Amino acid sequence: MASFLDFEKPIAELQGRIDELRDTAADGALDIDAEVAKIQVKSDRMLRDTYARLTPWQKTQVARHPERPHFNHYVTGLIEDFMPLGGDRAFADDQAIIGGMGNFRGRSVMVIGHEKGDDTASRLKHNFGMGKPEGYRKAIRLVELADRFGLPVITLVDTSGAFPGVQAEERGQAEAIARSTEACLNLGVPLVASILGEGGSGGAVALAAGNRVLMMEHAVYSVISPEGCASILWRTADRAADAAEAMKVTAQHLLALGVIDTIVPEPLGGAHRDPKLAIETLGDAIQAALEELVGRDAADLRRDRREKFLAMGRG
Repeated sequence: MASFLDFEKPIAELQGRIDELRDTAADGALDIDAEVAKIQVKSDRMLRDTYARLTPWQKTQVARHPERPHFNHYVTGLIEDFMPLGGDRAFADDQAIIGGMGNFRGRSVMVIGHEKGDDTASRLKHNFGMGKPEGYRKAIRLVELADRFGLPVITLVDTSGAFPGVQAEERGQAEAIARSTEACLNLGVPLVASILGEGGSGGAVALAAGNRVLMMEHAVYSVISPEGCASILWRTADRAADAAEAMKVTAQHLLALGVIDTIVPEPLGGAHRDPKLAIETLGDAIQAALEELVGRDAADLRRDRREKFLAMGRG
């Protein structure tokens, strides 16, 4: 059972009531089926109503849910014979940004994305999905390799932002992000980017400068986190909800603004409630985007990307 977020407390109480009834009738002496069904219908209705009117801040909380599927889950569910390729050939192998070749529904592809980790140990290993310069330089190496061999590129974006540490700055974090963005824009093969959960700042754009940008229904995508924005504007992170509203971070806002191309629907209650269905649904959306792009020549793909990003913010 998925853990509940703060705004889901009424739903959690109903589910708790169902669990109590089942525990009470565990010996089979009581027939509780009718009562459980009644409460379950109420819980499902409340869940549907709640998720139909989520605020931008609530969507941010859903996007950060620790049980939400991450890069490794999507690769396991969608990519056959995945062969990870490590290292930037200059400094180290960053574990926050992972990439490699594999087969996506019968097509050879290059897959690159952020991995946040599933538990404390793996989150520390993957630096909570916050890439360092060597991670973005690895991404550059892999997209250039894909270009050389004519492999479409799939990127899976899920990061609160690039790692902001002093050592990362010393190794050229800003330049690595800029060059990764440039490499994506200059690709002569199709690039389909998907925002899985958080799409934070340049750390996200560096892998999301694609021909098509897909975004999960309850993901968020912004130049800065709501807490960071609130700290700058109001000198307190307590107004993060106001910042999330003002920044238009949701998929619905960003589709209207032309920043993304497609909203990928999630299972009721978020991707964490049915990861398998969420992964398959995104796979279908990626396949549709690739089928539209494969076969177009390099100049056309570059022009498509250029026009897409120059059009953002106009009119």
